[in-house]
Amino acid sequence: MTPTTGVTQLRVITAEWIKLRTVRSTPLTLGIAAVAMVGLGSVLSWSFANRISSGQATAGAGLITVPVRGGIVAQLVIGVLGVLVVSGEYSAGTISASLTAVPRRLPVLWAKAAVFGVTVLATMTAASFVAFGIGEAIMHSSRAHVSASLATPGAVRVVTGIGLYLFLVALFAVAVATIVRSTAGSIAVVAGVLLVLPTLASLLPKDLLGTDISRYLPSTAGAALLQPYRQADILAPWIGFAVFGLYVAVTMLVAAYLLRRRDVGSAS
Repeated sequence: MTPTTGVTQLRVITAEWIKLRTVRSTPLTLGIAAVAMVGLGSVLSWSFANRISSGQATAGAGLITVPVRGGIVAQLVIGVLGVLVVSGEYSAGTISASLTAVPRRLPVLWAKAAVFGVTVLATMTAASFVAFGIGEAIMHSSRAHVSASLATPGAVRVVTGIGLYLFLVALFAVAVATIVRSTAGSIAVVAGVLLVLPTLASLLPKDLLGTDISRYLPSTAGAALLQPYRQADILAPWIGFAVFGLYVAVTMLVAAYLLRRRDVGSAS
């Protein structure tokens, strides 16, 4: 009997699902991210409604985006958890057992990405709908008496877009952790690319290279999906999402190549 007998992608996915749900920190962290998203959306909705009623702000696109704005903050939590899904095994040395059981290696990477990505997609999409519903109820009951609904143009795309955006963040974090292997290093890369790089790019001249390069950065491009209306300074929603997806795909391919070529080793 060869070592790979009986090893199928479905069985590897099942094994990774068992790992993910039996580690207490995983459901706890996802729960915290979801609750934080709903809680922050509620606070921001209340604040936004008060600003409208006092004449400090106008409704506009904020009626749709404000209740789910906590999803952008949740990306850091999702990024860190995605890193730990991979780097935790390197730190503990259990990655050797995983790759011994699956000698071809790549099914392990695909399984980790699929299981964590789909879990994030389901959890955070549900949280987004809850945050939107509560936020709209808060704004409707305020003195401003304003609100939007899922029937409002662009609302469904924004609300579901939170889950899709965080799904790509999850895959990106898994890929980066597979490349870097170190927990601290991987978190630094994920945070740097998603949060720090856009800030640095915003300091550059807008006409550098003849265009505003910040719109093509991963998180900026992906976040275009979270705007209900087309804006001149960002990419079109689905084009931006596709650009972010391309970044994730390239990173995942690099991760796959290195996973096949390098010694198993451990986190440095």
